[in-house]
Amino acid sequence: MKILQVCPGDYSPTGGVKQHVRNISQRLTKEHDVTVFATNPSGKLPKEEEVDGVLVRRFKSFSPKSAYHISLGMLRELRRSEFDVVHGHNYHAFPLFFSRYAKRQKFIVSPSYHGRGHTVMRDFLIKLYKPLGQRIFQEADRVIAHSNHERALLLRDFKLNTDKIAVIPDGIDLVEFKHLEKVAKRHKAILYVGRLEEYKGVQHVLRALPLLNEGIGLEIVGQGPYKERLMKLAKELGMEDRVDLYQDLPREQLLRRYTNADLFVLLSRYEAFSIVVAEALASKTPCIVANTSALSEWVDNENCFGIDYPISSHQLAELVNKVIGKKVGYVRLWDWEQVVRETVRIYQEH
Repeated sequence: MKILQVCPGDYSPTGGVKQHVRNISQRLTKEHDVTVFATNPSGKLPKEEEVDGVLVRRFKSFSPKSAYHISLGMLRELRRSEFDVVHGHNYHAFPLFFSRYAKRQKFIVSPSYHGRGHTVMRDFLIKLYKPLGQRIFQEADRVIAHSNHERALLLRDFKLNTDKIAVIPDGIDLVEFKHLEKVAKRHKAILYVGRLEEYKGVQHVLRALPLLNEGIGLEIVGQGPYKERLMKLAKELGMEDRVDLYQDLPREQLLRRYTNADLFVLLSRYEAFSIVVAEALASKTPCIVANTSALSEWVDNENCFGIDYPISSHQLAELVNKVIGKKVGYVRLWDWEQVVRETVRIYQEH
């Protein structure tokens, strides 16, 4: 099959949607001809290159605060393109809407839908966008949700036929985690990995830090517009010495952070799945997540524990003390190979 993946970002290995597109594209090339249309907000990345057998074409885009990814160049090229399968990703950015203009035999949509915008302005814009969004789902042959929570949101907001939506979770590379072992260390670490946005909830962990033993620190891996506010908050709380910030870590170092952490915390208000929680659990690191969105589906009160909004610093600190350092048992996780098999099955449906 000749397959086009339409990606809202630059096809880098960071970020949930970009990670998903990259991982399935690399594996699809074993049997199929795969092209990725991506964006190039900085203009610094190659306009065209081959990455692990995938032809990646990038288009200049207007992407304020790494959002929306409006690219007229991509739209023009999509109108001229023809593929067997066009697979568009991320309802919250314009490339998915543009993907419907490509000629194709099959149109597949993976919306990674959160149900609302992450700020008051973005929530207002997403409501204005809904009539356009409705067209995407009307034209799609199949819609792939990454969780039952996302599926429920799509059914609620777009009144889709239940048979049109398949649930295929995101995957991880289970082989990467097979031989990782925790290293004994003097101090304990709480880990957060992800984009630095207010809705991701890292600030709640920071506010709980003064209530925890001085031997417990916070490691933050990521970047984004909320970085300066987080660092300012750490200073206001007198916690600068207990907070370490890392950006652009090589994969090997990130895996080491996952494995050596004593606790992983994600208190996000909106998630369609969360690859980072899957990776933390694969590293045998216990997790605390917010009882929100698809994160609540991870909560089993054995390996992953939930906390309700509004988040109380004292309640969070109590939960951290209870969970930190716990041994993680069996958790069912999907490998990317399994994700690709199920995705190809959707592509080949008649």
